[in-house]
Amino acid sequence: MATTTELKQQLAAGSYDAALAKLYANTPAAVAAQRARYLHAVERFEHYFGAGRSVRIYSAPGRTEIGGNHTDHNNGVVMAAAVNLDIISVVSPTEGNTVRIKSHGFDRVNTIDLSVLTPQPEEAEHSASLVRGVAAGIVAKGGKIGGFDCYSTSEVLRGSGLSSSASFEVCMAAIFRGEYNGNSQEILSQVEIAKISQYAENEFFGKPSGLMDQTASAVGSAITIDFKDPAAPLVRKVAFDLAAQGYALCISDTKGSHADLTEDYTAIRREMESVAAFFGKKVLREVDEDAFIAAIPAVRKVTGDRAVVRAIHFYDDCHRAQALCDAVEAGEFGRFLALIREGGHSSFEFNQNAYSIKNPAEQGVPLGLAISQRVLKEQGAWRLQGGGFAGTIQAFVPLAMLDAYKAAIDAVFGAGSCHVLSVRGYGAVEVTPTM
Repeated sequence: MATTTELKQQLAAGSYDAALAKLYANTPAAVAAQRARYLHAVERFEHYFGAGRSVRIYSAPGRTEIGGNHTDHNNGVVMAAAVNLDIISVVSPTEGNTVRIKSHGFDRVNTIDLSVLTPQPEEAEHSASLVRGVAAGIVAKGGKIGGFDCYSTSEVLRGSGLSSSASFEVCMAAIFRGEYNGNSQEILSQVEIAKISQYAENEFFGKPSGLMDQTASAVGSAITIDFKDPAAPLVRKVAFDLAAQGYALCISDTKGSHADLTEDYTAIRREMESVAAFFGKKVLREVDEDAFIAAIPAVRKVTGDRAVVRAIHFYDDCHRAQALCDAVEAGEFGRFLALIREGGHSSFEFNQNAYSIKNPAEQGVPLGLAISQRVLKEQGAWRLQGGGFAGTIQAFVPLAMLDAYKAAIDAVFGAGSCHVLSVRGYGAVEVTPTM
């Protein structure tokens, strides 16, 4: 642990450059930009909490879903990857049980008293609830908690489908692990951190998310996750070198708001589970697929047709998530692209989360997908990602077409809407010069 003065000197001298290259991109420009970002974060910590404090820096990435759209909450299969947009937090432990957090872009310092570890109604859908929920989850698992001061800044686009909330939760869990649990993976593994973060979002924040977002952020790299046993999800890292295939990963912000979409998200899970309930089960993963198909005439009378087609999407996208991984490992990149397009159509047509029926005039996601299809044709792939209804789309773009694709997206949604990302090999982590 270094003082803020020492940390600024180390950053300025390039001591962290190798770590920054691993976390972001191994180019002089990317490293220089992150060095400046980290220096600024330390300076802002000093501004709000005092200079000369002993501090550490923690980071947790955003994630992009590659396959398995809305399958995790019914114990399905997904493929996802951590990306090189992250939240970083400059942290100093304190006496007592009070957490103070100043987040860039928010007006005030958030203060959370951890002597109370039950949901507080006034905190619902606010970041304070996530801190309290993560702390409660750690205590429930036998871990230790304590107070700290924190300045955080995030490059994960809010409401973007890159899971800014998951990266925040996971980062908070990594802080408690590092500051009060000896950074022990035995006490708080990456997957355990993900489960605790999901608990905080479900029970304290009030959003019924699945476990994919938190797992991808906590574990890092490109991964497949099988949630058949949600208490012990099967996580497998896979090699995913897009540049070697001559492609880039693009995430494009269609500028739609995720405000007032909670019911749209909740309805997908509720309807899938209503189909499972028809068979006396809690989630679709527990229902035999052939038995479901055979019973559709009876099921639709009880659940309605939308629930049935969403269930069809669930089964198909679970198969696709596995097939995507197999295609990557076999080097069948054309097959990978075809599966991405197929899954995108399934999300749009069957899962029906391309836009909200409450506001059908706003269809930024379908518009972005239409532009992608028009520009890329069979040479690339495109799909909505994450919760859907608004936010971002994903595209796999040939490097030779990257400038044209960016220009087409930015022309519609504004300059800088198309982000070219890379897959990050690290999940939630303390950033050190020797990592």
